[in-house]
Amino acid sequence: MNRIALLLSLCAVIFQATGCASKKQESTATEQFSVTNPLKIDTAYNKEYIAQIQSLRNVELRAQEKGYLEKIYVDEGQYVKAGQLLFKIMPKIYEAEYQKAKAAAKTAELDLNNTRILADKNIVSDNELALSKAKYGEAKADMNLAGAHLSFTDIRAPFSGYIDRIKFKQGSLIDEGGLLTTLSDNSSVYAYFNVSENEYLNYKKDPASNSNKTVSLILADGEQHKSPGVIETIESEFDNTTGNIQFRAKFPNTDNLLRNGETGKVLMKLPVRDALVIPQKATYELQDKVYVFIVDKDNKVHSRNITVKFELPNLYVIDSGLEAEDRILLDGLQSVKDDQKIKPVYVAPDQVISKLQLINE
Repeated sequence: MNRIALLLSLCAVIFQATGCASKKQESTATEQFSVTNPLKIDTAYNKEYIAQIQSLRNVELRAQEKGYLEKIYVDEGQYVKAGQLLFKIMPKIYEAEYQKAKAAAKTAELDLNNTRILADKNIVSDNELALSKAKYGEAKADMNLAGAHLSFTDIRAPFSGYIDRIKFKQGSLIDEGGLLTTLSDNSSVYAYFNVSENEYLNYKKDPASNSNKTVSLILADGEQHKSPGVIETIESEFDNTTGNIQFRAKFPNTDNLLRNGETGKVLMKLPVRDALVIPQKATYELQDKVYVFIVDKDNKVHSRNITVKFELPNLYVIDSGLEAEDRILLDGLQSVKDDQKIKPVYVAPDQVISKLQLINE
């Protein structure tokens, strides 16, 4: 009799434990989680492009005559004004040649005047007068040429700007064409950067690109240049080796911070049509890969690897791995497991996205 009672007690305990486990599993299986779909929207994102900075004007100043560098009137890095005298090549020989040519032109002019008087009196022929005019014209041309050579001994600034390194010291013998220094006009600068074909097409299809489009410049120290720039030109051809086309943006440089040869990053906003976006909080990372939980038709969750095209504030724009019809888990990512059945609570994607910060278009 005692054995039967003990057996019944054991069965009751086992039944109770099994019932509790079943209830616990059922509770877990029916736990509620929010789900939503990816949303297709038109948006934009900022992309950085490596940029090469060049002065508005940057020219080499070269000697136009051979001679000794007699005077240097400026220092390296100095700001000079247009027309300011920078260098002087020893002019003595050129001065002498100019004076000689000037005297020859004066003599030819006197001969022409005398011949004209004689021609008026019919003492000399018209041919003689024409020859005298030709000799005077030749002499005057020689004088102008000598004057030009003399003027070339003064090297002046063609525009206002900053002097670069001076290549020679005073007293150096300079050959014709010798590089003296470089002059840069940094009042504004150009930033050249390469854009892919796909991004170029998106840019051109954007109505905002029909007018000059504003861009920003990030300097080498990570700081943003205080003045925005404007995209002015796009090259006419793509580079066949890279598939890129070059853009040129112009930036003001009122504080003279930017110099020729600097590097930086141009920050340009690019439009994206029909972008598939999801909240970043609906993802998790594992071994440098991004995953979401997909909820299938039986309300079971399955992890799936996705590829992110780029980031927006609080959002990911999806490159691959998701379709607009897929249901994804919004919360509880740390507590669910693959193949676990849940009770989904659907939240419309536009409601989810409206609570997140988007880039203002």
